[in-house]
Amino acid sequence: MSGASMPGVGTWALCRRLFGLMRQQRRWMLLGLALAVLSALSGIGLLAVSGHFITSMALVGAGGAAINYYTPAALIRLFAIVRTGGRYAERLVTHEATLRMLARLRVWLFGRLVPLAPAALGELRSAELFSRLRSDVDALEHAYLGVLIPLLGALVVVLVVVVVSALYLPALGLPLLLFFLFGAVWLPRWALRRGRAPGEIVVACDEAMRELVSDGLRGRAELALYGAEDAHAAQMTAVAARQRKAQRQLDRLQALGSASVLLTAQLAAVCSLILGLSALRGGGLGGPDLVMLVLLVPAAFEAVTPLPEAWAQLGATLASARRVFDLADTPVPVPDPVASSPTIHQHDLCLRAVRLRYADNGPWALDGVDLDLPQGRRIALVGASGAGKSSLVAALTRLYPCTGSITLGGTPLHAWRGDDLLAQIAVVEQRPYLFDASLRDNLCLARPEASEAELERVIQLAQLGGYVVALPQGLRTWVGEDGVRVSGGEARRIAIARALLVDPPILVLDEPTEGLDAGTVAQLYTALDAAMHGRSVLLVTHRLGHLAQLVDEVATMRDGRIVACVAVASYLAQQSSQALHAPPAVDGRTRVPIRDVRL
Repeated sequence: MSGASMPGVGTWALCRRLFGLMRQQRRWMLLGLALAVLSALSGIGLLAVSGHFITSMALVGAGGAAINYYTPAALIRLFAIVRTGGRYAERLVTHEATLRMLARLRVWLFGRLVPLAPAALGELRSAELFSRLRSDVDALEHAYLGVLIPLLGALVVVLVVVVVSALYLPALGLPLLLFFLFGAVWLPRWALRRGRAPGEIVVACDEAMRELVSDGLRGRAELALYGAEDAHAAQMTAVAARQRKAQRQLDRLQALGSASVLLTAQLAAVCSLILGLSALRGGGLGGPDLVMLVLLVPAAFEAVTPLPEAWAQLGATLASARRVFDLADTPVPVPDPVASSPTIHQHDLCLRAVRLRYADNGPWALDGVDLDLPQGRRIALVGASGAGKSSLVAALTRLYPCTGSITLGGTPLHAWRGDDLLAQIAVVEQRPYLFDASLRDNLCLARPEASEAELERVIQLAQLGGYVVALPQGLRTWVGEDGVRVSGGEARRIAIARALLVDPPILVLDEPTEGLDAGTVAQLYTALDAAMHGRSVLLVTHRLGHLAQLVDEVATMRDGRIVACVAVASYLAQQSSQALHAPPAVDGRTRVPIRDVRL
């Protein structure tokens, strides 16, 4: 939609969808709207009745006639109390509704994002995701506080004031309605048309600035190393300048809109004065009524004044809403089946002609993989970096869509719901993530209802018993963000214990000893041997080494295919033969070629 176009079907559909998500807070929203209208009408009534009362008292003083003093005085006090109390209550209720709405929207969006990860979110950086989850959702508060409340409030106020004015002075009804239409409809439409483009620029610059700041902080060392700090700062300066320019356009637009509404209010007051004086001379209107009408009209325009500013900012709000809904409407790459997961008694895993790639036009990470993992069998999957080992794990856990056939217990893998499948196939990742929580919380992530006995069992299996006992607070010890307070070996053993807590029939271990020192590796061997007892195991590794004692067969991957699958003894004999026939190095010592070491 062009920045200069009027709001079309897409815009109204977007607004309807946005407010449709807020229906759980509709009572709070309606209450806030009612209080806003009540406080606005009370302020208008206070000014109008006060003018009527003061004029009546002046005329009575000049003529010496009697007047009912108590009724208008009581109305003035009532309007003053209602206006003050209503304004305070309106602020409380509308902000409560807004906070509830934002919490609802953020949880809703996070729920829509979870099924998309990681396949559909791979092209979005973390800063962009955070921007949509936080900043864009926060910007949507303007839809209620800044648009809905002023718009509906102004509509009610205008109708009441036009009806009251027409009852006292019928000739004033139509001109007053035209003034209100100009100030409440034409000016907001003009502000919306002019404000959409700069509003979208402000939103885009906000996101770009967050990404630049995030990249700058994470890549601070590289920027300093290559002398690129000034260039990065220049990019941030250019984005900030573009944002300031767009914001100045919005500020000028808001100022011009507010000034136009004030001018319209004064013109409407002059019009009511002229028509009122004519009626006063003809005897159709009293002096106090004339003063009341003249004060009533500009007071009513106070409800119209926020509209141009609100609609000028609506462009940024709609831009944020589009970004949120575009992300939420992304098709789920691996949808869960509608039917419940099947029940199986055998856990044989069979892959036939499996192909997977991460982009529609990208290379095949898996290009026709065939593999059998019978129940209780242990297979090591070896190969160089980029051979497709981790991609095979992603296909088994349905993180990415793939073609071909994968069956578990004779049933297709796509017949399983995600959570049920992960209860059958547990994965210990190469770099397991630990949440900023206690050790118990990180373990119970797999099974929140796990008992103390079950926790103790998996802790012992993962060789974590001594580590937990040595902790000052035991399982209540905080591990920090991404496990910053634990070592790499401890993090892997925690991940193993977490996977074992699921008690899966199939265990996938991705590079369980990568980057660990020899002492930690020795401890981990013991943990792995105990953990894999009685389970089907797929061990993913670059180098088999001493892990050979934990598996029965070795499958070798190359270029997205399994090129060989042999018994572990045959594989070790083949490696020994290749090492013996390797060409001597320049210094006279025999070396194994890199291509044979990194399998």
